[in-house]
Amino acid sequence: MIGYMLTWTTDGSWLQGDERGWVKNGTILEPDIRLYLTNKQKLKSEPVKLKESQRRLVKEAIFTEAERIKHKICALAVCSNHVHIVAEPCSESISRIVQRYKRVSTYALQKNGFNGKVWTKGYDKRYCFDVKDLENVISYVSKQILAPDS
Repeated sequence: MIGYMLTWTTDGSWLQGDERGWVKNGTILEPDIRLYLTNKQKLKSEPVKLKESQRRLVKEAIFTEAERIKHKICALAVCSNHVHIVAEPCSESISRIVQRYKRVSTYALQKNGFNGKVWTKGYDKRYCFDVKDLENVISYVSKQILAPDS
């Protein structure tokens, strides 16, 4: 493995059963409207949608932490309802890296007035085993940065 793409979503923005499909235990599953509606009813607050200023705070917090721990990020897109990171492997486990980035970005948002839960539990990871894989996910994430209201 020469790298990986990590993705996690904001709270309430991509529920199990979603019409776009959804991921459970690394498997992409088909939409399930009843499951989606059940999960939507369980929400304690509105889905989190990050404003542009909040997206900048998250991006800065992640880059700062990556530099501090010497983790090479190849591409980063902080969208209104999710985050994509393409990175090279480092000495820490992927789950620990995600915890770090969620924690520092949540702290940055809270320091600037955000209240409540920001991120969903868990994350998705896609491994890159060769340069072509890595280039493809970097390209994908770079396009997310440019997408309007992503």
